[in-house]
Amino acid sequence: MIVLVHHLLCAASRTVRLQLGEKGVSFELRAERPWERRADFLRLNPAGELPVLVEDEGTVAGAMAALEYVEESHPEPPLMGRDPRQRAEVRRLLHWFLVKFEREVTAPVVGEKIGKRVANAGSPDSRAVSAGRQNIHMHLDYVAWLMERRRWLAGEQMTLADIAAAAQLSVVDYAGEVPWAKHPEAKDWYARIKSRPTFRPLLGDTLPGIPPPKHYKDLDF
Repeated sequence: MIVLVHHLLCAASRTVRLQLGEKGVSFELRAERPWERRADFLRLNPAGELPVLVEDEGTVAGAMAALEYVEESHPEPPLMGRDPRQRAEVRRLLHWFLVKFEREVTAPVVGEKIGKRVANAGSPDSRAVSAGRQNIHMHLDYVAWLMERRRWLAGEQMTLADIAAAAQLSVVDYAGEVPWAKHPEAKDWYARIKSRPTFRPLLGDTLPGIPPPKHYKDLDF
């Protein structure tokens, strides 16, 4: 049995969780508060970052390593693309959402508004939150631009690019910070992902004392 060490609002962890679900792989969740830097956790991943996969054979630490490992260990259905060109595009978009979106939107918005509160790390930086709120428009415009040209973000099939993008947006949506009304094309694409059976358990998770907005779980939002 695979154990996924995660945090509820870690978008990278959500990406791996959704990937495992789409592939029908059984797994258990183990919650971790990475900012506590527990010795047992650092033995799993000295970098102190999530997610981490744990199996009898050992551990796989970090988002890209975990995604590649699951893809190679459980190749059906293929979520990395079916040919070298599409796989390159999927990897490009994975970097876009796991790194660029995280840095420009999720970290400054969710990290400041919720992360600091959960970790008792002081007050939010209002300038960072404001910057993240501005940045998200560019990313949602890019989703819309891609969807004008493709059925899914990386091509004609749903891939890890869609899963990673939806995972990031789901975390920001938990904080009530996705301006869906201004980006209907991106909203329509997200609704397709959100309605998948693998997404519903994720939408049922809540942080104690910090509930999501009412529309968060609504498939017809």
